[in-house]
Amino acid sequence: MVSGPVLVTGPTGNVGRAVVRALLAEGVAVRAAVRSPEHTVSLLKEMDGDVMPVPLDFRRPETFLPALEGVRGVFLMRPPAIASMQDTLNAFVDAAATQGVKQVVFLSVDGADKRSWIPHHAVEEHLKRSSLGWTLLRPTFFAQNLGDAYREDLRQDHRLFVPAAHGRVAFVDVRDVGDLVARALLDMSLLNRAFTLTGPEAVTFEQVAAILSEVLGRPIRYEPASVAGYVRHLHGRRMPWGQVAVQTLLHVGLRFGQAEQVDPTLTNLLGRPTRTVRQYIEDHAPLWR
Repeated sequence: MVSGPVLVTGPTGNVGRAVVRALLAEGVAVRAAVRSPEHTVSLLKEMDGDVMPVPLDFRRPETFLPALEGVRGVFLMRPPAIASMQDTLNAFVDAAATQGVKQVVFLSVDGADKRSWIPHHAVEEHLKRSSLGWTLLRPTFFAQNLGDAYREDLRQDHRLFVPAAHGRVAFVDVRDVGDLVARALLDMSLLNRAFTLTGPEAVTFEQVAAILSEVLGRPIRYEPASVAGYVRHLHGRRMPWGQVAVQTLLHVGLRFGQAEQVDPTLTNLLGRPTRTVRQYIEDHAPLWR
């Protein structure tokens, strides 16, 4: 049982918000790692509960120990802009070990154990070598990508534009992942284990476009992108080249079934049905209006 606060990194993002809410619902005090006062203000306005913002910047090691002081557990996720792990997240893991942190729940990605080129792989391996307790969560594609990475395409161009061909995706909802993070920090039976997390069904982007069209009451089309066309598209959205490369490779993998397998692990661990992509779209329809 968590006897002290939990430090949540990325608390203003989709997954981080879900983790904060899930922990607060369980009565766990949250220390929210933020980089700027603006993030602090927006976070405190949204959250109703025991949340204390603390400064943390993975590129500034002097912020590590103050953020970790008195912390029982950590929810750790990688900021997309950080590609090198040695002096950032891995150094933070080392600092957590010196501060007596008991457990780190790390938000990895599906396949990180087999694909060494993914930055998450280095963090996974470093955690396993550390003295910390750890839980590795490897979700497939998030349903929330529709309201985040794909939102402008849907709002401006009324299309889904990714190089996934006709691949099927078992979209997972970050709200379910947030609930599992809280469970992992409260239930020591999940310590030193890794879990692949998927949604309850695998759907094509054509099917997702059809659901969006039905819920929003306007036509949304799926336009399969070429690899070169997708790279140009992301660059036009001012995405850093490193992030362009990772996102393109992950989406191309969908063509070959890398995210189509439905795994019952998340449903089994939560003890309830997990959310479908239709439920996500229906719950968040204003995002695309």
